[in-house]
Amino acid sequence: MKFLHLIGSVRRESGGPAESLRSIVDGYLRDGHTAEIVSLDPPGEEGTYMPVPVHPLGDKLYGYGRTPLLRPWLRENAARFDGAVIEGLWRYHGAAVLAELPGRLPYVVFTHGMLDPWFNKNYPLKKLKKLPYWLAVERRLLAHAYRVLFTCKLEAELAPTSFPLSLWRSEIVPFGTAGPPGDAEEERAAFAERVPELHGPFLLFAGRLHEKKGCDLLLRAYAVVHREQALPPLLMAGPDSVGLTPKLKQIAEEEGIAEHVLWPGMIEGAAKWGAFRSAEAIVLPSHQENFGIAVAEALSCETPVLLSNQVNIHGDVSDYRAGYVEPDTLEGTVNLLRRWAATSAEERAAMRLRGKQCWADRFDSEGTSKALVAIFQRAAAEAGRA
Repeated sequence: MKFLHLIGSVRRESGGPAESLRSIVDGYLRDGHTAEIVSLDPPGEEGTYMPVPVHPLGDKLYGYGRTPLLRPWLRENAARFDGAVIEGLWRYHGAAVLAELPGRLPYVVFTHGMLDPWFNKNYPLKKLKKLPYWLAVERRLLAHAYRVLFTCKLEAELAPTSFPLSLWRSEIVPFGTAGPPGDAEEERAAFAERVPELHGPFLLFAGRLHEKKGCDLLLRAYAVVHREQALPPLLMAGPDSVGLTPKLKQIAEEEGIAEHVLWPGMIEGAAKWGAFRSAEAIVLPSHQENFGIAVAEALSCETPVLLSNQVNIHGDVSDYRAGYVEPDTLEGTVNLLRRWAATSAEERAAMRLRGKQCWADRFDSEGTSKALVAIFQRAAAEAGRA
């Protein structure tokens, strides 16, 4: 079978959806299927790390991404595919699909947490701004979809509470990462070369530097616990598309921990996997996280995870005792670090093994590509009966 994926951006800096898409495509190829990708990136952003053709049809990196090229491309090429996967909401690729694909090609939509009510609660003016577009485009896009896909039960339950007239056919599919692709020692060496100023144990924040990720909570909590007992350095690794880094560095200065915090920016490739393998634990005190691809990546590397209870897969982490979970507050984040500091070496070793098992059972992305193939096979069978 051959599938079409439409996504706002294939740039790694854009976050988890682009990274997970690579794993899905690898799964297709492994099982004898193939795919092509259309993005709203401008030409020159082909996503060379993708092993299938990428068609960048946009003209700028950010924003809504309206482009005159997408709808004609869909009309001309839709017949070449067995199904389409729309990655995310609130950008032009959804409107183009709604205009061109219903009745011509079955499609599914990954919401990627973009219907989480947290956004409406914390940004009420943005909700009002989105409401007309929701009524005109997004609700209809979802209603016409063969399935709307969610990565866990909690995400599926929360999504219909965000906007009115939320009617669609939901399905929960496996989601995650294929795990580290290379040799462990080579990946650790690549990380050491990427961040040469870091020696010995460290705690890792891995993700976009964004308000919703709780980066400020982490810095303030680290300062509280570090005054009580020595903590390993904190590595704040991730891209910053919203200009938050100066504010965060100021917090580190004010809290007296600036010399203990490193800011390497985004770490990619073998060095990224080396960071996960080398870290004592990753810390993600997010206020909202529908999945958290970094959590799955860390678990696949046998690295414990310290999470807020707003990361929707926190229940899996608790079930497997692969890390600790606390509220997304300063007190909760302090408790995460205190609990980790008090954990014995023996329990940390056991936690690493349980985390690897959690990834294998719940978050190995091999299941994602297989689930998508099964969904479109089902859609084809139903169309044949009709």
